[in-house]
Amino acid sequence: MLVVGKDRSVDLLTFFAHVRGVAALLPPAEHAINLCDDRYRFLVAFCAVALRGQVNLLPSSRAHAVVADVQQRYAQTYCISDDALDQLPADSFVLPAELPQLDGELPKLANDQLVAIGFTSGSTGTPSANSKTWGSFLASTAQNLQALQSLWGDAQPALVATVPSQHMYGMEMAVLLPLLAPATLQAGRPFFPQDVVLALQQVQAPRVLITTPVHLKALVESGVELPPLAGIVTATAPLSQELAAAAEQAFATEVREMFGSTETCIFARRRTASELAWSLLPGVRLEPQPDGTRVHAAHLSAPVCLADLVELLPGDRFVLRGRRADLLEIAGKRASLGDLTRKLQAVPGVVDAVVVQLAPEPGHAVGRIAALVVAPDREEADILRELREFMDPVFLPRPLRKVAVLPRNDTGKLPRDAVLALLGH
Repeated sequence: MLVVGKDRSVDLLTFFAHVRGVAALLPPAEHAINLCDDRYRFLVAFCAVALRGQVNLLPSSRAHAVVADVQQRYAQTYCISDDALDQLPADSFVLPAELPQLDGELPKLANDQLVAIGFTSGSTGTPSANSKTWGSFLASTAQNLQALQSLWGDAQPALVATVPSQHMYGMEMAVLLPLLAPATLQAGRPFFPQDVVLALQQVQAPRVLITTPVHLKALVESGVELPPLAGIVTATAPLSQELAAAAEQAFATEVREMFGSTETCIFARRRTASELAWSLLPGVRLEPQPDGTRVHAAHLSAPVCLADLVELLPGDRFVLRGRRADLLEIAGKRASLGDLTRKLQAVPGVVDAVVVQLAPEPGHAVGRIAALVVAPDREEADILRELREFMDPVFLPRPLRKVAVLPRNDTGKLPRDAVLALLGH
């Protein structure tokens, strides 16, 4: 089976018939913003759009403002959804409740066909667009399969994913992998820990959970008992070694962290509970630059420059050394936003936190350090007092503002504009 769910199972031939049926109904256009939430309907819509020669636009979220921004960027664009969302534009295409089927030849796409444009989350600024051809997806999926297959061996795995299909990590792990490799996909997108349990119970072993550090932390802290897992795969945000080890112990499985970006797709992996260094996927080469790292890979038509700073190690491995944009120098002293955030998150009573640097005010060369913190039982002044014990005073966040929850998106990232809005900037 290609897809299973609470009340359905779909084989490959039925899937092809659905793709042909939906493709025949699509309006003429150049681009389609794929907003489908149901994993199977997203998969059908994605392939139907490509079969019509159109390009899937994959926004970082389904929020009205984000969708409107993407639609304004591209001519001849419509939205396709699996339900009648309240804020869908008037000319949107909503998939029928019962997907149409159409007989025909096996759907085929040319390797050089542009099939998708993915957008970054905006965690470091304005979201950027990144084009993907069918051939690049074929090559990157083959690499991902090689990086993960040791988790399940020769058996066909069942994939349960908590990440949205529109995110490139979700695309790679929960759309392309079951489509292009021998794998079964669970059709839903569970959110709460008990939902994850129910979704895993709907599929056969070997089971693989595709998730994020935010969801993984919630699972560990909930104390739920998961069905036996062949592995847990995580990405989108840094995974601490402590959380990885706790998850491996709680669920008796291996946690494999993937490293990549919307620009590059996945290109490295590690077992975070026991490894600091990342291992490059086959055919990938890194070239350190003064302001980041250039990534060379078979699935990339040209090298891609990332802001991440790396230290190369023997055996096609590397260690992350932060981002140039995260490095701070104030009054001759240096720090990084990532390290300051980790220190703030380590304060007792702090549930979640983020540290940012604001834009310089008029007449000042350096922007102030600010922070948002979720700490229901702590006062802001007390948190700052504890921070002083292990943080240089020049890097203390001012303001430090308590909030009920950080504005994380579906993959756990923090769009910079949402953080600044809560800080009043």
